[in-house]
Amino acid sequence: MRTIVLGVGNPILSDDGVGIHVANQLKQKINDPNIAIDAALTGGMNLLDLILGYDKAIIIDAVIDNGEEGEVKIIPLSNFSTMHSCNPHDVSLTEAIQMAEKLGETRIPKEIIIVGIMMKKLPCEFGEKLSEKIATAVPKAVEMTLNEIKKDN
Repeated sequence: MRTIVLGVGNPILSDDGVGIHVANQLKQKINDPNIAIDAALTGGMNLLDLILGYDKAIIIDAVIDNGEEGEVKIIPLSNFSTMHSCNPHDVSLTEAIQMAEKLGETRIPKEIIIVGIMMKKLPCEFGEKLSEKIATAVPKAVEMTLNEIKKDN
């Protein structure tokens, strides 16, 4: 099974870059030719382009939610439309997939899950460091992503 793991975010917008921090740690732990690990600085249609052709996509991103800040959740894509990703400048991944399906795209992964790191609000400050609550979520997000990968092997 070909899997892609994408850490999504902006690495210079503090906590919004948490998905990229997780992906960087996963690169040190995974050495499997069937698993691609990458960072995505974009969402929506561009994110869809990155996952096409894979059997499974695991997307790691900061998510605006009423839950505990720094909590990590596995979110099926079908539930993701009720939550808010940290990308206000693009269509959502769900909308991009729906559009692609209507246009006849057949290379969409059969399984797409989100490893969401919960946040209360969009970060507004520049910086490459994560806040303490979000930084403590990184190892948990790494572990949960590794467990998702192990399910298929």
